[in-house]
Amino acid sequence: MIEQAPVYWYDEIDSTSEEAKRRARRGDTSPVWIAAHQQTAGKGRLGRTWQSPIGNLFSTVLFPEPEGLLQAARVPFAAALAVNDTCRIAVPGLNAKLKWPNDVRVAGQKISGILTESGETNGVVWIALGIGINVQHAPEGVGQDTTSLAKEGAPVGLQSEHVLDSLKSALHQRIQQSRQGFDALLEDWMAAAEGIGQTVQAGPPQNRIEGTFESLAADGGLNLRLPDGSVRTIRAGDVDLVKQVK
Repeated sequence: MIEQAPVYWYDEIDSTSEEAKRRARRGDTSPVWIAAHQQTAGKGRLGRTWQSPIGNLFSTVLFPEPEGLLQAARVPFAAALAVNDTCRIAVPGLNAKLKWPNDVRVAGQKISGILTESGETNGVVWIALGIGINVQHAPEGVGQDTTSLAKEGAPVGLQSEHVLDSLKSALHQRIQQSRQGFDALLEDWMAAAEGIGQTVQAGPPQNRIEGTFESLAADGGLNLRLPDGSVRTIRAGDVDLVKQVK
């Protein structure tokens, strides 16, 4: 379904995710990819701005989800693995890591971000899955270190269209995997996870908790071992490694 969905490319658009949601809210929830060479109002998680220089991939896939919001909660993990698969196709042997819940990073530098949004129109639950991948450029001034496929050794001629072709196939396979059994998908995610066994701060900005990133819960929540030995499961917000003072 996702792999065969048509792709609509825009030279410039406000946001691929906003366009996907506009379609869904009009009642057109059929599978489709919205991709752009440049965004004027790109968006990330928690209301953040997504820098959109020409040469990187900005895409959103819209599709109906017959299994409802339960399956929607699995999509970010499938998407992160699909992006990792895609990056390894572009740069064989690339040691990318998955940062809970939605980022893909290389040596602590962000190479991709994922934004999962959902809704219901005329009784149909839909998902708008936004995926941005730094193909040719590593944006500056975004509050964190970034990298790109080009910086990591991708072929000089690699274009965002080539990356999207790989992503479509990889995402289809990972979504199928998530439907067949979430446990196996989470196992694969954990194998590439960033920060396992390390001290992290996690949760929403106004309620950060520090502990050891121990594992993932059955629903994908982050299990944090607190200093008193108890375990707290975080299901919203971000996670950041705590730098140890030597």
